[in-house]
Amino acid sequence: MLPGNATNTNRALLFCATLTAAMQPLAADREAQTLIDALQNGQLGLSLRYRLESVDQAGFDDQANASTLRSRLSWTSGIYRGLVIGVEMDDVSAVGSDSYNSTTNGNSEYPLVADPEGTEVNRAYLRYARDNYDITAGRQRINLGDQRFVGGVGWRQNEQTFDGYRFRYGNSESLQIDYSYVYRVHRIFGEDSDQGSWDGDIHLFNATYPFAEKQKLHLFFLDVDLDQATNNSSRTLGFTYIADVGILGTRLSYARQSESGESSLDYSATYYLAELSTALGPVNAKLGYEILGSDNGVGFATPLATLHKFQGFADQFLTTPAEGVEDAYLGANAGLAGGRLGITYHRFSAAEGSGDWGSEWDLSYERALSKNLSALVKFASYRAEDYGSDTDKLWLQLVADF
Repeated sequence: MLPGNATNTNRALLFCATLTAAMQPLAADREAQTLIDALQNGQLGLSLRYRLESVDQAGFDDQANASTLRSRLSWTSGIYRGLVIGVEMDDVSAVGSDSYNSTTNGNSEYPLVADPEGTEVNRAYLRYARDNYDITAGRQRINLGDQRFVGGVGWRQNEQTFDGYRFRYGNSESLQIDYSYVYRVHRIFGEDSDQGSWDGDIHLFNATYPFAEKQKLHLFFLDVDLDQATNNSSRTLGFTYIADVGILGTRLSYARQSESGESSLDYSATYYLAELSTALGPVNAKLGYEILGSDNGVGFATPLATLHKFQGFADQFLTTPAEGVEDAYLGANAGLAGGRLGITYHRFSAAEGSGDWGSEWDLSYERALSKNLSALVKFASYRAEDYGSDTDKLWLQLVADF
């Protein structure tokens, strides 16, 4: 890590320049007759994501302003006898001001923006695919379903990836089986953080069966046994039913969770979700009710999930309260001026007891500016009652993909 904002900015520019220089025309045909051909006919990809995140949170005298750039270079080989090699490097740098708490920069006087600086290997994997099955070994991205329980936390500048082995069988028209064994989780906090990775024995099983037209059932079993943060070790068994019949979309889910591994906790908590969606002319509307339950003073936990997608953009419930949380939400999105406008309202309360946690409004607008460039504006406003603190967050983002 190089100190100083100017040095960090120069490093980011040098990194981007190096990546751009590495880009060159490649053969479009990725089928290869030899391993050498597969390596020579690989494809390079470059993604630049600049984000300004502003956080105004009660209890802090100063407002956080995080100006960061994620530069991502990826390379994927051609296919040789079903084999593919992939490598991806990420660099996250502060551009200009670093007046925010990244979790590693020591700026604890500011609100948290979990985008620490650093350069690391995001993915490095070998994949073998034939007919209806494929096997992936190495550091990889694992997103199960809607990522409510396991995901890559792709919103943060440093993505969460997994070291292990993944086996998938089937296709979308029949039974699909997805099993992963993970021995290390590379978390969003980066290699410089004590919480940057978790080791353990993690088994992730998901089966999907389309039992009727536009209806399918997901069964999942997640056994998370962690060496660090042992009280995050848990065993979860559940199902999700998804249907899209007529004008109505339905998602119903249930799961039960208990402690696992070396956890000192003793609990059996439940999870429920009921969500309906429909198109009302040009507007897509969604109504949902989600419960992360509680037992014996322990809330239902989802430590491997893409948490920013759920329970509001303000990220007030990254850790489930001891009394659990109920989230009643209503949202809508529609096309506007060539982009997409979305708005959602959340009302939060305790799953056990009478606690009134608070409420939140979320607003977003995203638009493609060109073939390679897109822009996003997001705003979240959380008003606390019995949990958390009043928080307003604003994001301005530009993404360039090549």
